[in-house]
Amino acid sequence: MHRLLRTTIIQLSLVVLLGQSTQAQSDGVWVEDKGLGVTEEAALRDAMRNALSQGAGSEISSHSQTDNFELVRDAIYARADGFVSQVKVLGYSNAVGGLKSCRIRAFVKKGDVAASWGGVQNVLDQVGRPGIMVYVKETIDGVLQEGSVLEAHIENRFTKMGFDLYARSQLKAIEQKEMADAVANNNVSKMQAIAKNFHTQIFISGYANTNTAGSRNLAGQSTAMYNADGLLKMYHTDTGKLITSEVLTNCRGGARTAYAGSHQGGRKALLNCAEELADRLYWSAMKSWSTQISAGGTLVLEVQGVSAVDAINIKRKLQDAVPDKIQSIHKSFSKGIATFRIQSTLSVDDLVIILSSGDLADFMTIEDQQMGKIQAVRTGK
Repeated sequence: MHRLLRTTIIQLSLVVLLGQSTQAQSDGVWVEDKGLGVTEEAALRDAMRNALSQGAGSEISSHSQTDNFELVRDAIYARADGFVSQVKVLGYSNAVGGLKSCRIRAFVKKGDVAASWGGVQNVLDQVGRPGIMVYVKETIDGVLQEGSVLEAHIENRFTKMGFDLYARSQLKAIEQKEMADAVANNNVSKMQAIAKNFHTQIFISGYANTNTAGSRNLAGQSTAMYNADGLLKMYHTDTGKLITSEVLTNCRGGARTAYAGSHQGGRKALLNCAEELADRLYWSAMKSWSTQISAGGTLVLEVQGVSAVDAINIKRKLQDAVPDKIQSIHKSFSKGIATFRIQSTLSVDDLVIILSSGDLADFMTIEDQQMGKIQAVRTGK
C-alpha cells in the first residue's frame, strides 16, 4: 500500500514538472543558427540576431506593414541578448574574407518579442525617429578633405534604417570650423552644444588619417598603397555620455596609378573598413537607443529657478517616489539651475508621470521632453 502510494506521488510529481516545463517552453522555440563578424565576439552577436530572426520571424514579419518597421525591428534585434537565452556556442571557424563564423544553439522567447514590439512602437510614435549628427575630420597625407569617406558611409547606414540625419552640409561655415576645432581638441561639450542646436539624440565625431605606404606592382601595374587609422566616438547628445568608441586599425588599400601619392589610394583604404565600422556604430546606437526608450538608463532632469534647498528636496522626493526603480541620483546646482542625473529603470515617460503628480506637480512645470532629458521650471511655492 505504501509502495503504491509512493509510486503514485512520484508519477503525479513528474506530470506536474513536465507540465511546468511544457508551459515554460510554450512561448519560445529552440533554434540553431550562425553569424559572421570581424571578431569572434561580433560573430556571436550576429548569430544571436540571426537566431532571433529565425525563432521569432513570424512575430516580426506580422508587423512588416507598420510605419518605421525596419527601425523597430532593429531595436529588437539590437537587444537580442534579452530575447535569446541559454545560448550554447557550438563552434567558431574561419570564413571568407578573413571573417569569423560562429554557430550557436539557443532558446528564443517569442512572446517577449511580441510584447516588446508594441512598447518600442509606442515610444517611437511619441518621440519620433531618433536624430543623428555625424562629423569626421578626415585627412589624406595631412591634407584635410572637404568630404569624408567614413562620414558618408555612416550617414548612409543610419539614413537607410530610419534615422533622421543632420549632415555636414547643414552646418554653417562657422559651425563647421567650431566642430572641426572641437574634434581636434576632443572638446565634447562644444560638440554636444552644436548637436543640441539640431535637436539630435546622438552625435558621432572623430578623425581618420590616411598616409601613403609606397607603391606595389599588382598584376603588372603600379598601385599606390595607403594605410589608414583613426578614432570615432558616439555620444548621447542630451547627457554627453559616451555610447561607444571605435578604433580604425589595419585599414589598407590602394589605387592603380603611376603616381605613388594618389589620394585615390587613401580613399580606397578608408573604403575597405568603412562598411564594417558603420555597421558596428549602427548596432551600438540601436542597442543604446532601444535600451534608453524601454528601460530608462540615465535620465537628466533640469529644473530652473530653484534654490539649493529646493534641489535637495527634489532629490529626496524623487528617491521616495519609486525607490525600487531608481539606483542613484547625482545632483548638481549652479545659479538657480538644478541638474539631476538619474540612473534608473524608468523611461522618460515614466519620469514625466512622476513629475506630473503629487507634490512635484505643484512645484514645477515641464517645458520640454526629449528622449533622455526633461526640462522644467519652478512654479510652486
